[in-house]
Amino acid sequence: QETVEKLVQVDIAENALKNAMETEIPTVTVVADEEFLPFKEDTFDLVVSSLSLHWVNDLPRAFREIHQVLKPDGVFIGAMFGGDTLYELRCSLQLAELEREGGFSPHVSPFTAVSDLGHLLSRAGFNTLTVDTDEIQVNYPGLFEVMEDLQGKECMGESNCSRNRKPLLHRETMLAAAAIYKVKYLTEMYGNSDGSVPATFQIYYMIGWKFHESQARPARRGSATVSFGDLAKINGLL
Repeated sequence: QETVEKLVQVDIAENALKNAMETEIPTVTVVADEEFLPFKEDTFDLVVSSLSLHWVNDLPRAFREIHQVLKPDGVFIGAMFGGDTLYELRCSLQLAELEREGGFSPHVSPFTAVSDLGHLLSRAGFNTLTVDTDEIQVNYPGLFEVMEDLQGKECMGESNCSRNRKPLLHRETMLAAAAIYKVKYLTEMYGNSDGSVPATFQIYYMIGWKFHESQARPARRGSATVSFGDLAKINGLL
């Protein structure tokens, strides 16, 4: 409250804004699409996004919109799910569908690769970039508990949003996927020794700044006065 003058909360899902926690900071809520932010250029000092950008259809455009609404020397700090998220669940479902139905379709929304993230941020106009990745593993009793936690409105609400998704999974396929997920030893997949199954969430963390004259910039190419070859002699020089 001593630092932030006003907080603007934006989400395309109205119910998400209604369920947001109240704070002592003066807050405005706006229902809007991240790809079409309804704010003037150079409006905000800081934009924060926490685990929502994997829902965006056009991620490059969303980054450009964020860059546009930031003031010069403003910063964007974000976290989003990465490409290895739920790989255990995805592989189990694919193997089960191939075995029972002769083919498979995606049941988890697509994710961005970390190798693309820095390029997308740079192309949107951000500089002094920092991109990091982390993995969090959560253990569940079985596949059905994983899916319940993902889909439940009171939990994550992370159902597959792809337009071309398969409308349903057959019961036999679901049971086969649950067995594949949990199997251990001779045909080892992902099951833990205590009977539980892991669900991996890969998270990308990113920081990008909007350009301002006061920011530090790399020196001109070729202006170095010390060679990397001299690093081996650093102790003698000191």
